[in-house]
Amino acid sequence: MKKIVCFLICIILIGLNQDVLAEPEENEYGIVNAWYNGQEATVRNVQLKIGEPVEIKVEVMSKIDGHVNVELESPLKTKSYEVVSGPSLIDESIDNLFIKSGWNETYIWIIKPTGEWTNGNAPINLFVQFTKAYDEYEHVEFTIANPYILDEQYSGPAPTRTATDPSSTDQPPSQGSPGFGVAGALLGIALVLMARRN
Repeated sequence: MKKIVCFLICIILIGLNQDVLAEPEENEYGIVNAWYNGQEATVRNVQLKIGEPVEIKVEVMSKIDGHVNVELESPLKTKSYEVVSGPSLIDESIDNLFIKSGWNETYIWIIKPTGEWTNGNAPINLFVQFTKAYDEYEHVEFTIANPYILDEQYSGPAPTRTATDPSSTDQPPSQGSPGFGVAGALLGIALVLMARRN
């Protein structure tokens, strides 16, 4: 009985944490990984106030000789975010030309909602294209986070970024890991059941 309960707990925990512990996106041309406030993409169930800064970190590695284009995107027609600091503006391509296989780069943006889009979700997307030749290319595209933008002004501290601690965050930990509370409750129930049987 103990083995069955432990097995079920493991299966439940793995299932609940699939969104939180996402794998890097990879194809035969390269590898891409991204974080939202230190939480590995895709991050869910987050809310932002107007002007509230968040950190977007992207790591790109090429497996080919060629070109790599990186673009932080917002699919909305309104200008829902502005860049406080970073290597490019939203929807502006960073072009890395004539790179060699094994090339890698880390990009960090601090962005904040502008207030032009509120009371709805405003996705933060990433597009990376690896080009080997004119007609030989692969791309990686995914949503880093899909925050709900509140119609409230942010009044907290100014954005800070530390190079030594990429996991630091201005958001409460529970916002990026919705499954951990449920997993803890199920684990507690299972432990009580095991104790009663003993």
